[in-house]
Amino acid sequence: MFNILNMKTQIIVALKFLFIMTILTGLVYPLIMTGVAQITFPSKANGSLIRKDDKIMGSSLISQKFDSTIYFWSRPSAIDYNPIPSGASNYGPTSEKLKKQKEAWSHTFAVKNLLTDTSSLPKEMISASGSGLDPDISPEAAILQVNRVALYRKYNDSQKQKLVSLIKNLTEEPQFLIFGERRINVFKLNLALDKIE
Repeated sequence: MFNILNMKTQIIVALKFLFIMTILTGLVYPLIMTGVAQITFPSKANGSLIRKDDKIMGSSLISQKFDSTIYFWSRPSAIDYNPIPSGASNYGPTSEKLKKQKEAWSHTFAVKNLLTDTSSLPKEMISASGSGLDPDISPEAAILQVNRVALYRKYNDSQKQKLVSLIKNLTEEPQFLIFGERRINVFKLNLALDKIE
């Protein structure tokens, strides 16, 4: 009899604890964190969305497909820039498909950007990222695309120099000067590119 009463008491205590913790961790804590995020860094809390003329153009965190000759290209994507099944191709280093894919990307990048030497192409322009949605490229990869963009936009020397300056101005340094590499967000770069006159 005593054991049954003791067990009922323990079950009631456990259910009360479960209810309290569900309210605290499932409702109170998320609401507090959402409120703090909205106050301290609202842009990041809402997905780092980029707007143009009050219209959402996309997020600076997710790569978009730019294959026009008048824009800077993002790095290749194994998932064709689709964020729903983000991921890589999962081809291993000995994969013949991966080798052919890299050769095709390398050839396309070199030909379209009027480059004769394909041996020193930036790695991010001839390989897809693990997520397939990496929004950044190196400043070196952007500089290699300047001649193509300037040619197809029919830029004069002054406009071409503005383009080079734009790349320098939008280049981000490693986080805290030690984490990651120097990079430039392709989406932001292309939006700024349309403003060059």
